Amino acid sequence: MRKKWLTALALTGLGFLLFVVVSLNLWASQPVVQPKLAAQSEPIPSTIAVNELRYEVYTLPQSIVHTLLIPVGEWFTVVPAIAPSANTIEEFAVEYGAIAAINGGFFNPENLKSTSYVVVNGEQVADPRDDELLVNNPQLIPYLDKIFNRTELRQYRCGQIVRYDIALHQEAVPLDCELLNALGGGPRLLPELTSEQEGFWHVVEGQILRDPLGIERSNARSAVGITHEGDIILAMVAQQTEASANSGMTLPELADF
Repeated sequence: MRKKWLTALALTGLGFLLFVVVSLNLWASQPVVQPKLAAQSEPIPSTIAVNELRYEVYTLPQSIVHTLLIPVGEWFTVVPAIAPSANTIEEFAVEYGAIAAINGGFFNPENLKSTSYVVVNGEQVADPRDDELLVNNPQLIPYLDKIFNRTELRQYRCGQIVRYDIALHQEAVPLDCELLNALGGGPRLLPELTSEQEGFWHVVEGQILRDPLGIERSNARSAVGITHEGDIILAMVAQQTEASANSGMTLPELADF
């Protein structure tokens, strides 16, 4: 599986920001995602049909990982969704008629303002600089430049082609392309883990000064990846119910997976 991945981005959310997978064809309004148990060693095929979603479940010693492979093309689209208040994933899915949904992005639980950039239909609808609690937090001021330039999943239209990319927020949109949708997350997992560069990890002389995601702790996780073929992979790591405090994955483990 590692050879299959090109880029990947960690996601976090509590029901305020997330990605939804929406069908662009009435055929896909029928049930098309059938669970399939798979061993971790089972490879994901290099190609899938343009109208086929592939849902896999990996039962590991410390976690259960759900993945959804979404083929690039005209059948499905992956877009961000945002709500004025905290919603459940099910509520998002029903509202958008989504086939699948996953938490994504960051928001401030104290005022429900987004701490991630969000672009919907070409319009920026959330800006972390609008969160006064973030901007004026003296403990976070040294990290703001990095917080405002974290990675995001982008959807471009390049001529007649729609494609996806994972890029830092301040990276320029490619020539002859327009940005349709984007949702920030982070840190970038592949091709290398960029926790320090994005302000998620700060260690001085062996003392951890900043680690909001518990990078080296096992936990529930979510991520999005893009394969060499341009397909999207959504991944959700669930903790073992009988040992939730000591299960899940660290971020390095998620990148390896």
